[in-house]
Amino acid sequence: MKPARIVTRPVDETAQQALLAQGIEPLLAKLYATRSVQNIQETELNLSTLLPFHDLKNIQAACERLATAIRAKEKILIVADYDADGATACAVGILGLRAMGGYVDFLVPNRFEHGYGLTPEIAELAAGCGTKLLLTVDNGTASLAGVQHAQQLGMDVLITDHHLPGEKLPDCLIVNPNQPEDHFASKSLAGVGVMFYVLMALRQHLRHTHWFSPERPEPNLAQWLDLVALGTVADVVALDHNNRILVSQGLKRIRAGKMQPGVSALFAIAKRKPEQAQAMDLGFCIAPRLNAAGRLDDMSLGIACLLCRDLEEANVLAEQLDDLNQERRQIQRSMQEEATVQLAQINPTDRYSIVAFNENWHQGVVGIVAGRLRENYHRPSIVFAPAEDGMLRGSGRSIPGLHLRDALDLVSKQQPQLMQKFGGHAMAAGLSLPLTNLPLFQQAFEQVCQQLIDPEDLNHTYQTDGALESHHLNLSTAQMLSTLVWGQKFPEPSFCNEFKVINQFPVGTGHRKAILRYQQHECEAMFFRCNTPLPEQIRAVYRLVANEWRQKWELQLYIDYWENCI
Repeated sequence: MKPARIVTRPVDETAQQALLAQGIEPLLAKLYATRSVQNIQETELNLSTLLPFHDLKNIQAACERLATAIRAKEKILIVADYDADGATACAVGILGLRAMGGYVDFLVPNRFEHGYGLTPEIAELAAGCGTKLLLTVDNGTASLAGVQHAQQLGMDVLITDHHLPGEKLPDCLIVNPNQPEDHFASKSLAGVGVMFYVLMALRQHLRHTHWFSPERPEPNLAQWLDLVALGTVADVVALDHNNRILVSQGLKRIRAGKMQPGVSALFAIAKRKPEQAQAMDLGFCIAPRLNAAGRLDDMSLGIACLLCRDLEEANVLAEQLDDLNQERRQIQRSMQEEATVQLAQINPTDRYSIVAFNENWHQGVVGIVAGRLRENYHRPSIVFAPAEDGMLRGSGRSIPGLHLRDALDLVSKQQPQLMQKFGGHAMAAGLSLPLTNLPLFQQAFEQVCQQLIDPEDLNHTYQTDGALESHHLNLSTAQMLSTLVWGQKFPEPSFCNEFKVINQFPVGTGHRKAILRYQQHECEAMFFRCNTPLPEQIRAVYRLVANEWRQKWELQLYIDYWENCI
């Protein structure tokens, strides 16, 4: 495989000068100007600067229907998705609606028994427990048959979702910023963000209709922002200004110890300190433990943990989630090893795509394995596992340069008989097809990838913020950057400099630590998954990390990529 490309993000110099003039520190002004921030207002992360809910289509009608259900004590049943976004959206919905007087419960489909979303079978289960209003969170926009069946069974349906709509929408109330004719300025709300906005609008509606009283006080919705932050980061939605506000405020509450007992328990089991919480902790430590329930078992366990009012009970549930996550890791490791053996026989670097299948693989883990194969080979990767009745379920992850859902759509247009169904977005997608169609699909997908991908895009590209000046290579810069919110479409700063390797030694299993020198500065660096001895002079792509060791803070560099520069 060819060496990776290292490119420097372009700086919007007009924005940079405006930010400098408004008092932003020079390094931050440059970083913001490469991330589409135009003025100082976009760096302010107060709740008062959140976009108003009024522009969400159908928000008023949704509030009226929810208010009617609350006043009449109708049973509201939340149907959630089985990932971390769906789980947090469900918990926020239950906590918020109950606090406003609602009679509400939840049902989350089992990945293996029910499949995704509001299906006719889920509608039957909802009707069987006396539901009057069926409320979806993080799903429903594509559930045409499920909505129709729920209505035939006498239930009203209110969809809250954020997924892209198909050609036809269900005939019911829908709150989704991505539906046609919706004027909400941010199209990147996660499912939990949409639910939080519905609660904001509902609270105002109930306030104006004099529902609240000393006996039934108006709830403070900020108390659930830890859940909003967790779901938003976990779903890897773009961190535009509005989402950065939600995540920043949620992290602020977590650092102050103002979080749900379930979130506190998950931090404890992950051995992370809430007072130092960053978005990365939510995405890489907390969310995987929550997601493990939906991947291997039943997300009801994850939702129960988030809803816990008692820390002792939450700790028990968090331990169960951690056990599931350990099991998930073992399954994932085994699947990756088997996939690597498969791919060694075909040399994936000669191909534009990777498609892997084994009859013993686990449906709940195919997406993670596809992501790892994509990382290792830098090819669009789809991993399949067996489902029921001779079907396969697959999950794919893509590279910049290929819109995965559009690629599958092209496969479908060229050979309509191959896939039973598919859906997704640019970087991730899911699909199902008969086992007998797998060889033909593999060929068709490879042909489409060859048609759509520029060969240059098959080489990994690291986007950096350029060389870091030596006076910024210190602990205070790392600590300053750690207080800000970084994530999808608002990437954590990374830099590229040439270093002299002063000392190096292996650590852990397959990692390396080194002392690097840049001009007069020496600092410690971690090279993860690196078994290769380093040459004397390297060019490295790295991130600044404020690392706590034995109650002392120190600067550490995390190396994402390195190459010999002699």
